[in-house]
Amino acid sequence: MADTASRPASPEASRRSSKKESQSLLLGRYEIGKLLGHGTFAKVYYARNVRTGEGVAIKVIDKEKILKGGLIAHIKREISILRRVRHPNIVQLFEVMATKAKIYFVMEYVRGGELFNKVAKGRLKEDAARKYFQQLISAVAFCHARGVYHRDLKPENLLLDEHGDLKVSDFGLSAVSDQIRQDGLFHTFCGTPAYVAPEVLARKGYLAAKVDIWSCGVILFVLMAGYLPFHDQNIMAMYKKIYKGEFRCPRWFSPELTRLLSRLLDTSPETRITIPEIMENRWFKKGFKHVKFYIEDDKVCSIVDDVDADGASSASSDQSMSESDSEVELRCRAPAALPRPASLNAFDIISFSRGFDLSGLFEEGGDEARFVSGAPVSKIILKLEEIAKLVSFTVRKKDCRVSLEGSREGVKGPLTIAAEIFELTPFLVVVEVKKKGGDRGEYEEFCNRELKPGLQNLMLEESAANSSYLPSDTE
Repeated sequence: MADTASRPASPEASRRSSKKESQSLLLGRYEIGKLLGHGTFAKVYYARNVRTGEGVAIKVIDKEKILKGGLIAHIKREISILRRVRHPNIVQLFEVMATKAKIYFVMEYVRGGELFNKVAKGRLKEDAARKYFQQLISAVAFCHARGVYHRDLKPENLLLDEHGDLKVSDFGLSAVSDQIRQDGLFHTFCGTPAYVAPEVLARKGYLAAKVDIWSCGVILFVLMAGYLPFHDQNIMAMYKKIYKGEFRCPRWFSPELTRLLSRLLDTSPETRITIPEIMENRWFKKGFKHVKFYIEDDKVCSIVDDVDADGASSASSDQSMSESDSEVELRCRAPAALPRPASLNAFDIISFSRGFDLSGLFEEGGDEARFVSGAPVSKIILKLEEIAKLVSFTVRKKDCRVSLEGSREGVKGPLTIAAEIFELTPFLVVVEVKKKGGDRGEYEEFCNRELKPGLQNLMLEESAANSSYLPSDTE
């Protein structure tokens, strides 16, 4: 029997093979591999540059989804930010390409995974934690010098390369200095709950650089302790701890580290430690070698140097965006300063964050439910009255307490619900809802069909109202 493998392929088989090969190549340049992860608007794949053999990560964004969501300016801002921050401890953006349906971010592939996975196995030794913290501060200092503020620093957004060096990633919630309002502050309520600074909760406006420093402090604590400094199963209780700065260092922390953390996690932004002060700190400086770097042929080259942290020098080049002949219908070049899209309000930004979605703002358990809101108490009470009217409930009010009573007699009497509003910070309140009487099934149905959607709509309305008066060049 003849060996079929030695037979020449038919013309039809050759055409199929050629078509399959061309389909596996993205714009004729990248061979797409396994899926690394995905989100609401994007998927991330491992890929190989067929010209150089270099492994990269490609973030594929569905253009139709972001256009419908009004997020094209948000994507452009992210591109602009990534082009500003080319540093050895920041994940690089190599190029951006687009077709009629997709936008492609070609990025550095970081093989070591998330720092979070390392911490999840237990606390780190002091020298290892110090090294990661030094690299984090080096990257954050560079970002701030370039007018970029991350605003969502956490171990999940810190990656490790094959050499064990830290790489800051995910600049999706970042802001640039051009977005600062006339009062010199940022006002967007965003971040991940356990790592968010108290002044962000206060909603009075904040210095983004100081917010990043607070997050760095939480990260350092987590690396050294193996758990969060401000932790509670109840998100409202955790917010109170953050707002008051209530945390305790474990006994294995050295006095120098404890003092540094007390400066990093200072609830007052005015007295919180600065980047230059961190770099002069005795605990931080131990074994610190500053990295001088420059850019050559689109690759970051670095030289370890013993110079002082302030002696950093960096070359920056505008990374050109690629397009592939007729397939590309859009250049994704982003200007240095980008306007805030009208549809991207605080509610949208909160929803983008994995750790800060609506499920974390509305907690349910048994006969109780809690809701976090930035709306005034008067508006919350009006919303409760509006919800009650829809289902023909009687409303009784006293100060910050509202009682809702159903007119229908159930098996266990009429459904009666008590709502009480507590002030978490001057600009953030908690609505606590309890079943006082009636059938539990009826109570759960009321919460899911009327109460929860109504209170979430209130948050959306409030966020839209707060953003409607902002000039177009703000955040």
